[in-house]
Amino acid sequence: MAYKIAVIAGDGIGPEVIAEAVKMLKHVRSDIEFEEALVGGAAYDATGHPLPETTLDLCRSADAVLLGAVGGPKWDQIPDPKLRPEVGALLPLRSELNLYANVRPAKAFGALVDASPVKLGPAGIDLIVMRELTGGIYFGEPRERREGGNYAVDSMVYRRSEVERIAQRAFDVARTRHRRIVSVDKANVLETSRLWREVVDEMAQGNPDVNVSHMLVDNCAMQLVRDPSQFDVILTENMFGDILSDEAAMITGSLGLLPSASLGDPKAGTVFGMYEPIHGSAPDIAGQNRANPIAAIMSAAMLLQYTCDDTASSQRIEAAVEAVLQKGIRTSDIAGTSEPVGTRQMGDAILAALE
Repeated sequence: MAYKIAVIAGDGIGPEVIAEAVKMLKHVRSDIEFEEALVGGAAYDATGHPLPETTLDLCRSADAVLLGAVGGPKWDQIPDPKLRPEVGALLPLRSELNLYANVRPAKAFGALVDASPVKLGPAGIDLIVMRELTGGIYFGEPRERREGGNYAVDSMVYRRSEVERIAQRAFDVARTRHRRIVSVDKANVLETSRLWREVVDEMAQGNPDVNVSHMLVDNCAMQLVRDPSQFDVILTENMFGDILSDEAAMITGSLGLLPSASLGDPKAGTVFGMYEPIHGSAPDIAGQNRANPIAAIMSAAMLLQYTCDDTASSQRIEAAVEAVLQKGIRTSDIAGTSEPVGTRQMGDAILAALE
């Protein structure tokens, strides 16, 4: 089977890191075709919209999407907030493509345990945040400013069906790991969280082979720092997942290391997904060959795992990354006192390890 991948590199360091990810995919698979399109600030500059219809059409027709990063200070002052890249591109991509299940692994590479800002125990950190991606406060209505701009409203909305489908994906992922889920909410305050907890409890009864517990989000944030090894799969809603996954990522040593997969329902027997590094566009280092491409490369590995059902190639890429790090090769974000290499040099080193 041939796979069609929509490559939307975006802004800032996006094109630089995605170029290295594409190199890996081309090396391990000969049956992938790539088609590029604009998104984010680059698309706004070229077309007047951060998500042109042609880009959205390409993504709809593809088997998967490989995304770099969008946005930056240059576009923060666009008068219409709906045309700013983060709002006008990322959120519509997720909703229009029905990418409701965000899978964010946080795993410390053995060679970088000392790079963590917290003291990791022998078990380190190896968890997955399963974040609901198309509901909650980021999509709830009404969302507006009132009373001359002096009063603002955001709405957190969840439906039972939305909780059920992300919880089911969490159960599926947990079965590939240690069969433990911690469902994170704010059920002592929020009605949406009380619904969330109720639905997860109901689904736990139908999935007795997976251990399910609950934790309030503020306690979870603390526990991640105290002992991240206690977590296997963290299941949570959109905003909490956004925050907790970034916290977990930083514990591994750098936001430049970790990938993500945003998954929809299977399409024609293939798991459709959008794969992207969790870091931003980092415009301060864009075009300087300084960005860490590992998160983008690992996102490509997740594409192989979920969309191509090619776990072997995915594991080959992860092993190549680990081998390069074991050799002491570092980009500036993880270099410490070592002499850093550039984006392309890191990509070349990982490609050489693959070969």
